[in-house]
Amino acid sequence: VQLVDSGGGLVQPGGSLRLSCAASGFRLDLYNIGWFRQAPGKEREGVACFSRHDGIVSYVPSVKGRFTISRNYAENTVFLQMNSLKPEDTAVYYCATVCWYDPTWKKYPNYYWGQGTEVTVSS
Repeated sequence: VQLVDSGGGLVQPGGSLRLSCAASGFRLDLYNIGWFRQAPGKEREGVACFSRHDGIVSYVPSVKGRFTISRNYAENTVFLQMNSLKPEDTAVYYCATVCWYDPTWKKYPNYYWGQGTEVTVSS
């Protein structure tokens, strides 16, 4: 049972990346799916979330309009399309079966987490 994050890399400001979050051993469509990031020296923060209960997708203000969650349940995979990237988007990105607005999200063992994929936005 695991989540595997991939798709990170080095990109210039204004560029795009698509991150993938592939699940094995369980069905992603049965869970909320959140994307988080942790910049060097900073705490982990949520950036986007898909709620399985009502189908609502939420984004934090700093990424709204630039990042988009999509899902391919046939492949048991969730994606985070990131456009118009900025240097401040540089971080390790994680997917998880919890949304940032869940007050228990920091109880990491309670949820499935990917291993993280590094995104660097720099010229």
